[in-house]
Amino acid sequence: MKQAAKASGKPAQLKILVIRRDNIGDLVCTTPIFRALKERHPTAEICALVNSYNVAVLENNPDVDAVYAYTKAKHRAAGESLVGIYWERLKLFAALRRKRFDFAILAGPHFLPKALRLARWAKPKHIVGFTEAGEPAARHIDIGIPYVQPRPMHEAEDIFRLLQPLGIEGPPPPMRVVPSGDETDKAQRALAAVRTPGTSLIAVHVSARKPSQRWPTQHFIALVRSLHERYRCAFCLFWSPGEASTPQHPGDDAKARDILEALRDVPIVGYPTGRLSALIAGLAQADMMICSDGGAMHLGAALGKPILCFFGQSDSTRWYPWGVPHELLQPETREVSDIRVEEAVDALARLRERVRHAGADACDPRGDA
Repeated sequence: MKQAAKASGKPAQLKILVIRRDNIGDLVCTTPIFRALKERHPTAEICALVNSYNVAVLENNPDVDAVYAYTKAKHRAAGESLVGIYWERLKLFAALRRKRFDFAILAGPHFLPKALRLARWAKPKHIVGFTEAGEPAARHIDIGIPYVQPRPMHEAEDIFRLLQPLGIEGPPPPMRVVPSGDETDKAQRALAAVRTPGTSLIAVHVSARKPSQRWPTQHFIALVRSLHERYRCAFCLFWSPGEASTPQHPGDDAKARDILEALRDVPIVGYPTGRLSALIAGLAQADMMICSDGGAMHLGAALGKPILCFFGQSDSTRWYPWGVPHELLQPETREVSDIRVEEAVDALARLRERVRHAGADACDPRGDA
């Protein structure tokens, strides 16, 4: 292949592997990197190495040419052996070595030894990543950027600095996730009963991994009822599937049942999302979103949804909904359960007003509401 490229006078195709092995929200915040790389190098082959838990974030993304995913041991399915997982991983990295990547980018803040290990297994020509003093393994990063934040930064801004050695600077482009056509059709059919012409649809996601991020069931019931009475809007309820007793991935089936049962007189549809692709497609149908900080919030932001979000013991400066209108509530106690229903109602009213004015400004070149 190299000889053919030389004979034709055409430069060899640039190949870049972006590695992000973390959770859903982390990968969503990495999508500006893919977008910027594709815009700067439209003929390059832009690939991603992720894990089986977050891989759906990149499905249908036009900025990514290929997605390679491996299964972490803690994510293996019932009956799936550790030996089988590691055998599949060996085959995956053999395939990555055959690709002969020019660059591997360790997409994450700080020095990332586990991501570096994955990059070294893939054997790219160059490794780009953050380095930190006192980390001997950082010597394997030949294009290193000392990890020093000039100011508090959002995750998307912080890791975007990794593209500087490739000649890409400035503010990151918007985040991007793309729902699949099949899942979109399913979501539209499921919501047809409540989504009448002129009715706003609000997505309400009631689950949160961290206990400090969880809002009580009765608060959600009171909020939905109040918003319906005030705005005559409809709702789609999302939650993490499963029972709360599930040790690996506790779910909120019981919480969702209680909410739906209490709101039988309100236009609301429960939308189970056993697959991440179903959650993406369902959120894409909404006009606005209510949720706690977490992966679903970042998906909503990447879909361009205005968001009312609740923050507990998490860094709102780093993890707020990037690039979309939002209202963020974080009590001094850092416990989401201490946010009053009235505060949420008022915050959503402010968000609706901001969205209305933003729409008017977009239509009026004078910027008048």
